[in-house]
Amino acid sequence: MIPISRRRAARLASAGIATVVTAATAAAQDPLAGAASAGGRRTATIACSSQPGERQHCPADTSAGVLLTRESGEIACLLGRSWGYDAVGVWVMDGCAGEFLVAGAAGAAPSSPEPAPAAAAASAAPEVAAAAPPSDAETPDAVALAARTPAERIESWGEFEPGDGFLLGRSKAGELSLSAYALVRYINQLPEEQTFTDHLGNEHPVDTRQDFFPHRIMVFLKGWVGTPKLIYNIFFWTVTATDQDALFGVIGYQFNRKFSLYAGINGIPGTRSVQGSHPFWLGHDRVMADEFFRPYFSYGIWAQGETVRGTWYNVMVANNSSSLGVKATQLDRDPSYGGSFWWMPTTHEFGPRGAYGDWEMHEKVATRLGVSTAYSPEQRFADATEVPGNTILKLADGLNVFETGALAPGVTVETVDYRLLALDAGMKYRGIFLQTELYWRRLDDLVADGALPVSRIEDTGFYVQAGFFPIPKRLELYAATSQIFGDDDAGFDDSSEYLIGANYYPFETRNHRLNLQVIDVNRSPVGSTFGYYTAGQDGTTVSAAFSVFF
Repeated sequence: MIPISRRRAARLASAGIATVVTAATAAAQDPLAGAASAGGRRTATIACSSQPGERQHCPADTSAGVLLTRESGEIACLLGRSWGYDAVGVWVMDGCAGEFLVAGAAGAAPSSPEPAPAAAAASAAPEVAAAAPPSDAETPDAVALAARTPAERIESWGEFEPGDGFLLGRSKAGELSLSAYALVRYINQLPEEQTFTDHLGNEHPVDTRQDFFPHRIMVFLKGWVGTPKLIYNIFFWTVTATDQDALFGVIGYQFNRKFSLYAGINGIPGTRSVQGSHPFWLGHDRVMADEFFRPYFSYGIWAQGETVRGTWYNVMVANNSSSLGVKATQLDRDPSYGGSFWWMPTTHEFGPRGAYGDWEMHEKVATRLGVSTAYSPEQRFADATEVPGNTILKLADGLNVFETGALAPGVTVETVDYRLLALDAGMKYRGIFLQTELYWRRLDDLVADGALPVSRIEDTGFYVQAGFFPIPKRLELYAATSQIFGDDDAGFDDSSEYLIGANYYPFETRNHRLNLQVIDVNRSPVGSTFGYYTAGQDGTTVSAAFSVFF
């Protein structure tokens, strides 16, 4: 067992859990479990363990709370995430294992628990976790929510998912927690000077970069108001490399696990990576094929849920494909749509948020199969004499479809319909991760101020990513390739990339990491200050980054 200092016991006692801490201190000093503690309660130590992908329940008297005194599993035991307790025992899941100190009523046997009210979770120092009965300020709904197991909770705020964070306050009116994500990055795109030729034979400069930036920072204020079913997420988002700052919000009502309804900003669910998996990717940003084909972030309403165990859906109606920098007066009356359906047949989960990489070291093969689609009628957001305000739709030669002359000399496209279909599949096993996603994209219904040589453009492509942990939960090595096949009939060529990378996790969490990556880029069709790529680049990109997330 891990001894608890008197100072720590005093701190925990001030939080309203003096009885449990007193019992824990007594048990740490006296190895004979079951001795009566101060306050007339009996203590006992129980062992409870689980394998990755499974949940185990161990009967115990938890009427006075529970303490985790020693961990022995494959993953860190986090209260409310991988372990917790209810009125009749302690539960663990996904590889958490350890010894738990329980303190019941005097004379009560741990194996014959008495009914007790659900307890609200409170965390102590990393080596000890404690739980206390609800305070008078907490509503019955809040207490019930806190007592749910991870399998029962609906932890989703959309694409921009906050971390666990820190609880700032809770009352009958609601709850407020603080969470944040920060990334510092170095990037070097080589060679320094180069040009590319588009599908019409025109030559363009390639604007490569070498810079250091605290690349992006996100601060989340999350919680619930009125009832734990009514959640909110207010977050500050900044990308210093692009000098962008924004304040966003999401509200949602979680009716049950099968159906929740949200409104605010979200990723249109047309590909795998825009559905809440950030920042748990192999690199800190998307691979080339994902960046080229994916939809973006927009304001709208969406619904998601688990129809049967391991089978999920996510559907959205939005203003357009990307609402960043777009005013309401610029929008037309035609909305955008997206939907995704995925099935996890073997373990019914795929790691936190469907994370890329198997940091959790699954002992059973975890699998995921998904299909996504999106549709968006896109506008130029400027007249033909101005630079287009819509910059997200790239052609396979790296040009913006709304640039004057992109498809014909002197001709400007004013509107176009974007359609996407994506299929993804992945597996995890003992630190090994493999994932692919296949894409089909069509641009059609083009309206321009002159004649165009094509009526539609169809591009296809895919990526494959694979990784493994030579040092479990500490060092991850990975590789990936993207292949993009431009529409031959419209005159577009193909593009590709090959990359290798490594992640070093200095602490016992996947939330903080050092990432190193080298990419061999062959005629990139995408370019942005945000990601790894510059349109038209044919060379090498080197990056190093460190991120923190809580």
